[in-house]
Amino acid sequence: MLSEFDWLRRCDTGAELLATLQYFDEHPGLLPGGDEIGMPHSAFGGPCRRCWIYPRISTDKGELYCQFCSEILARAEKLYQLSRRSVIIWGFVNRLPKHLTGKVAEEDPLLFGRYVHDENKFLAVMHRYRLKTWLKEIVIYYGSQIKGIFQIFPPIVYKKKLSMGDILCRASYHDVLFAPTDQLMIRFYSSPLQLIRPHLRDREGMLTFQVSEFLNLMETASIYKTLLRPEEQEMVKELLNIGDPAEQRFYWGRLQGFLSQKAKDMLEAWKMRRWPKSRIQLLYELINYVEFSTTD
Repeated sequence: MLSEFDWLRRCDTGAELLATLQYFDEHPGLLPGGDEIGMPHSAFGGPCRRCWIYPRISTDKGELYCQFCSEILARAEKLYQLSRRSVIIWGFVNRLPKHLTGKVAEEDPLLFGRYVHDENKFLAVMHRYRLKTWLKEIVIYYGSQIKGIFQIFPPIVYKKKLSMGDILCRASYHDVLFAPTDQLMIRFYSSPLQLIRPHLRDREGMLTFQVSEFLNLMETASIYKTLLRPEEQEMVKELLNIGDPAEQRFYWGRLQGFLSQKAKDMLEAWKMRRWPKSRIQLLYELINYVEFSTTD
């Protein structure tokens, strides 16, 4: 019989992951499957084409999946848009937050789904705009009591050579290698495929942060998103990528005429023209994970 994590590793996309998490939340302690396995793969039939273990619903030529896989795929079709707006946290900590061990709807309404692997590891899926709020609650309620690492990454939206299950296995592999023991750290991936070769991102200082540092970066992105309209954000980004300093100064001066006074004061105080390219890239990645700031 497959465990819950075995079923999660069989997910190809984020929508399938959400569907599986929701199924297990609705049926706690009930693992699908059974003792019966499917017939050997042949030209005339075989096991379920998704899990490759359990028998198909029927022996008809059109049936390809077992009962559980068929239900997950049907649910996933309705969760595609939700998965596109989601972010995943794989945590390896010294103690689990208490609100991860109860029902999602009752204990943590910010979550779309969650899975507790053991006493130290968990998986949580939420709307990406709720990430900052969720991390703040962890810091406020638990402070320095929780130590370890949160790996944060978006789901795979479309079927690719690497599946969502492959990415989860890679995250589980990294947590043992990189989890600190004296503080809570964040490893942020803007793409799930970055978990395959994280050293490229780590080399540019865009991967690992203390939780307080990461929250400050998210707050910076929120203020930036609030004070600059989307077209202004693109103008600033294009300008900061100009290699010629003289040309950059010329266009920077012209840009000031398009911006509000608050936006100009912000750019001047932050001295964004002196930022390294990696910091600018990280800012624009985090814009997709924050809501508008309420700070005047």
